[in-house]
Amino acid sequence: MPEYVAPTKPFDIAIVGGGIGGLAFAVGLLHQGVPVKVYESTKAFMEVGAGLGLSPNSQRAMKLIDPAIYEGFLRRRSINGWDSKKEVWFDFRHGMHPRAGELIHTVKRRGSVGHSTCHRAHFLDELAHLIPAEVAHFGKRLADLEEKEDRVVMTFRDGTTAEASAVVCCDGVKSRGRQILFGEKNPISYAQFTGKYAYRGLIPMDQAVDLLGDELARNGQMYLGEHGHLLTFPIQEGQKMNVVAFRSKANGKWKSEQWVLPMQKEDMYTDFEGWGPTVQKIISLMQKPDIWALFDHASVPTYYRGRICLLGDAAHATTPHQGAGAGMAIEDAFLLSNLLGSIDSAAELEDAFRAYDAVRRPRTQKLVESSREAGRMYEFELEDVWDDIEKIKGQLDERMWWIWDHDLEKDLEDAKKIMRAGPAASGTGGDESTESSESDETQATEDEDEDVLLDLDEVVKMEKLEIIEE
Repeated sequence: MPEYVAPTKPFDIAIVGGGIGGLAFAVGLLHQGVPVKVYESTKAFMEVGAGLGLSPNSQRAMKLIDPAIYEGFLRRRSINGWDSKKEVWFDFRHGMHPRAGELIHTVKRRGSVGHSTCHRAHFLDELAHLIPAEVAHFGKRLADLEEKEDRVVMTFRDGTTAEASAVVCCDGVKSRGRQILFGEKNPISYAQFTGKYAYRGLIPMDQAVDLLGDELARNGQMYLGEHGHLLTFPIQEGQKMNVVAFRSKANGKWKSEQWVLPMQKEDMYTDFEGWGPTVQKIISLMQKPDIWALFDHASVPTYYRGRICLLGDAAHATTPHQGAGAGMAIEDAFLLSNLLGSIDSAAELEDAFRAYDAVRRPRTQKLVESSREAGRMYEFELEDVWDDIEKIKGQLDERMWWIWDHDLEKDLEDAKKIMRAGPAASGTGGDESTESSESDETQATEDEDEDVLLDLDEVVKMEKLEIIEE
């Protein structure tokens, strides 16, 4: 356990949600001397999924929050198995006939390790070890938030309450905090189906090597095709090969209230009929994959209102096509924890939230849109690119660098300037923009398609699955 500075700030922060973003944020606040409590809905900190990708920007954010986070990541990470592939993110290949298996392009992270992944649960364990026992409160599923004078009161599903100077909701893509912030009848309060779904599963590495050969099994590969793509890479210190096979849904709708559904293997074979032998071999080894619908969040006018703020997937849930969702949550945690550490009174909390919103919202909402585009590009659906291989190569060369090569410390400098300058500098105002959005959306909400408005309070419990989400 690190030695944290004694809590000295005359205000306290409540974090709703103990996932990767929430715990990274908590560690940041502890280093800033900000009193903090974490309220987690489950009985212990846990993550669904087998792995996630964490790129150079997120690794820099870890170091800036606490080097112990980065050290924990290094203990758990997996990288490409070949030395010659250390800088490679993915080898992109044709997935369909007549050029199935042929290399299209290789994307490298120059000067850094290319594909860095780790088991979600293992990384969360590393974060949890940095959280003092008295900070964590379990079995607390958020029901409501109410601002009362200089406090925010949280009501939980178990009937208990707690309060803090401010509340930061890190409660994921199905965020209750987001619903409270924007209104339960407002479409932007809920995630939207992106028109794509994925089969996800793991294959023992020895089986993958026997079937595919060492190069394809032990190093990140992505197979592109019409209305689908499939990616593989090593996880769990190279003991298993992760597989995610994406498809576009023909009618673009997801009617089920469940986002994860059991799958008949015949459906997967039908979806990838006509694909090349490598893809066919990979899906033949996926014994019990499930179908995961891919949702993301629409852009919103603000990430805060008063003393309630959103962080990570609660603010900007995205598709996994650029492997950057978790990394953006860690970036959020770095910036907001440092802003809160730089103020000296509860009266300045909204100034910190406003500066965080001004700096983080453009970057994170750009990722949501860019990731959607990347998914379409991988599947030959992106307008003006389609299946033009030279244009795809150009897209692949350009699409990732704004994510990877980002100056987080300059972001903090800019945010502090905005905070000191006052509301006019950021051009945002949490209460006003939220109220305007709610008014504008009222009529649309009344006519909202029942297929889209899902019961997002229902939590999918899939602890038995080993899959990757980012």
